[in-house]
Amino acid sequence: MIESDYRWRDGFPKIGIRPTIDGRRKGVRESLEEQTMNLAKAVAKLLSDSLRYPNGEPVECVIADTCIGGVAEAAAAAKKFKNSEVGLTITVTPCWCYGTETMDTDPSLPKAVWGFNGTGRPGAVYLAAVLSAHAQKGLPAFGIYGEDVQDEGDTVIPDDVQEKLLRFARSGLSAAYIRGKSYLSMGSVSMGIAGSIVNDAFFQEYLGMRNEYIDMSEFTRRLEEGIYDPEEYNTALKWVKENCTEGPDNNPEHLQSSRERKDLEWETVVKMTLITRDLMIGNPRLAELGFEEEAQGHHAIVSGFQGQRQWTDHSPNGDFLETILNSSFDWNGKRSPYIVSTENDSMNGVNMLFGYLLTNTAQIFADVRTYWSPAAVERVTGYKLEGRAEGGILHLINSGSATLDGTGEQERDGKPAMKPFWEITDEEIEKTLKATQWRPANVEYFRGGGFSTDYLTRGGMPVTMSRLNYVKGLGPVLQIAEGYSVDLPEHVHDTLDNRTDPTWPTTWFVPNITGQGAFTSVYEVMNNWGANHGVISYGHIGADLITLSSIIRIPVNMHNVPSEKMFRPRAWGLFGTEHAESADFRACQNFGPLYK
Repeated sequence: MIESDYRWRDGFPKIGIRPTIDGRRKGVRESLEEQTMNLAKAVAKLLSDSLRYPNGEPVECVIADTCIGGVAEAAAAAKKFKNSEVGLTITVTPCWCYGTETMDTDPSLPKAVWGFNGTGRPGAVYLAAVLSAHAQKGLPAFGIYGEDVQDEGDTVIPDDVQEKLLRFARSGLSAAYIRGKSYLSMGSVSMGIAGSIVNDAFFQEYLGMRNEYIDMSEFTRRLEEGIYDPEEYNTALKWVKENCTEGPDNNPEHLQSSRERKDLEWETVVKMTLITRDLMIGNPRLAELGFEEEAQGHHAIVSGFQGQRQWTDHSPNGDFLETILNSSFDWNGKRSPYIVSTENDSMNGVNMLFGYLLTNTAQIFADVRTYWSPAAVERVTGYKLEGRAEGGILHLINSGSATLDGTGEQERDGKPAMKPFWEITDEEIEKTLKATQWRPANVEYFRGGGFSTDYLTRGGMPVTMSRLNYVKGLGPVLQIAEGYSVDLPEHVHDTLDNRTDPTWPTTWFVPNITGQGAFTSVYEVMNNWGANHGVISYGHIGADLITLSSIIRIPVNMHNVPSEKMFRPRAWGLFGTEHAESADFRACQNFGPLYK
């Protein structure tokens, strides 16, 4: 079995803290040294106490050895950061400094500057000056300026400053961590879905990622030649038999598989799960078994499984492997989810990756299947939608797979939630498994059989639906819809669910309606959605997604995030302040992809 630390053997990016200072000696610099360095230490403590890496360990910060008063000290800090694998920087100062001499000029590092709001020394003046320099040099930086004036020498970080520091850090770490990783395309294009036409230029220029590819026949080879850990396979199969409840078979009797065939399919899908994980991250156990090349893996942080139809017309589908790998636990216990996109939809896979890194939680992959208006629901079921659902609902239902965390059987403060793996209890895992059935696949869709994941997401969870689209001539654009999962009466759910496929996992979703743009109604959200798929993340994380997208220069064409929560580089305001959405498009086009 793979040890938990094997997956994280490359480590994580660190946050570089740059205390900048007025370089004038003989009294000025000397009077500021302690306060400036204490601000840097306070920021480092805030970030390490508040943020965690995907393995659950606290985020690490690296502080420059000295305050930075000029270009020599700036260069020394840059060298230290490079040697320490720093992936983003935060500059802090309570005073005036020499802007172009002290600024971070590495074009590939996301950067922010906190200019202390105090009257004793002009930290705000430096902030304005250095942000102007960043804009002029084409190195967009986030500006952080507290609303309230603080006393000179104060090292307390105000709440509004904390919020921006944490938002930038979460987003900057996400951008930094994916750089140099791979997207593994397992198979090719699924049923003509454009998202599974993997755009290598997008991955390279916007994300700094590689693209890796295998043919579906690689699964056949590894299955037939036994290229997986047999000991782990036996453990996994035993766990599955004890914990995964097989649901009723909805296929016509003449199309139903025999018990012997179903048992063989269970064995196959468990092996496929091990194979997919090994393809993504490698497995040193394979080298011990004589498969040294296969043991290396593809250094993939995210992957996509084509499945339909070339694989699923002949072999068991990928629903089990996608569900288990995207979940926060398996037969080895609790662990961080792997990110596997259904139907090799790479654009949705990237969105899953964004949500995962911003929250450290599993992500629900779903079809944005149906808008049910209040009138249509009442006509079909006799029930009048009420509460959050009174304006209509969206049926999010993937064709057979979704993370088990999406059941909502985890809880926070007594309410359904999706949590980082280190917060999940054994009782919550048990409840999740009991809330899920594994239904024999609909053989009209999946001729090779397999088992689809069937559950209903609990209502009341704050969630964010997002989707990355690609437009010829424009490039990538992001859509965001914050809202809630909702409960329906059992007979209403059953009636609506049976009109699609009751063997698949369902989330009933209602976006927050603002009365503006695409959010004038639930219908308009559906009508403006850019593709057939979407990602559902726990929590209202739209503001973090907007910050992350601005770091990698992806504009947001649709969102319902309150304006006071949006945080982009200061230079975005130079492209217009009245219409932020339009300015975002112009700024992203002007500065171009982060790694181009």
